[in-house]
Amino acid sequence: MTASNWLLFIANLPGRNQTLRMRVWRSLKASGAGALRDGVYALPASDAARAEFERQSREIQEGGGTAYILELARGVAGAEDDALVALFDRSTDYGELITQLAAFRRKLIKLDEATARRSLEGLRRRLGQIVGSDFFPGASRRQAEGALIDAEAAMMARFSPGEPHSMHRAIRRRNRSDYRGRIWATREHLWIDRVCCAWLIRRFIDAKAKFLWLKQLKDRPSKALGFDFDGAEFSHVDDKVTFEVLITSFGLEQDSSLTRLAALVHFLDVGGVPVPEAAGLAAIVTGARIQQPDDDALLRVVAPLLDSLYAAYSVPERL
Repeated sequence: MTASNWLLFIANLPGRNQTLRMRVWRSLKASGAGALRDGVYALPASDAARAEFERQSREIQEGGGTAYILELARGVAGAEDDALVALFDRSTDYGELITQLAAFRRKLIKLDEATARRSLEGLRRRLGQIVGSDFFPGASRRQAEGALIDAEAAMMARFSPGEPHSMHRAIRRRNRSDYRGRIWATREHLWIDRVCCAWLIRRFIDAKAKFLWLKQLKDRPSKALGFDFDGAEFSHVDDKVTFEVLITSFGLEQDSSLTRLAALVHFLDVGGVPVPEAAGLAAIVTGARIQQPDDDALLRVVAPLLDSLYAAYSVPERL
């Protein structure tokens, strides 16, 4: 984002109301506002910045203080512009995160899956927080995003070996009537994309589907339909994960609940745009993988949860 103007927020809070002072300070810090001096804050001009300053202004005035919002044209301040931009330099924050991601990769071999996923999710949220207040992104942001991608790849290699590489090809439309009562095969020790694919197949494509969970891909029977591994009939294509490829292949794109679920699966499998329910689903599947004796049992546990999430997504105002 390149700001055309600056918004300045000048606040005078009553000294006796320390609770209000702390609440306003925390809110302004969370918004990414830069402090010019005590009681004077700046943000690049935007509707969101003005709304935040107006909200704080109302709260301060209700608490007996005064607050003013001024707009300063970019460039009018001359050399002061550089000083204002410097208030929003997030390179130190990105550097600390990169160090934390490197430490995560070093200790990954010693972590159990639940702990590793919880740790990485915390680092992913931290990156989102920094990005949310990075109004002048540069090389440090790209480096941090690259470090997160590397950490995600390391964790997938540790706990989900054999993840497929994306292929560039057209996704052929399939007729569901040709895929009834089939045998479907994928790698054992299911994670998000594979367990969600199995649910999708049985719920929307092949109600009588039978599944094989393969220790070795070479053991796949010739008549079994492969999914989510290199060389499978259904696997990653371009920027789509296997769940999304199945949706496209069988003409299910018009189901808005499925497309919302696809965004969730995509984020958990390869990253991208965060989805609010992601951490919860990842924690549940991780716990289920620990508790269930095999992948058949895992699917029996996870399928009703996905049914419930699918139903919730059909009522948008609830989520």
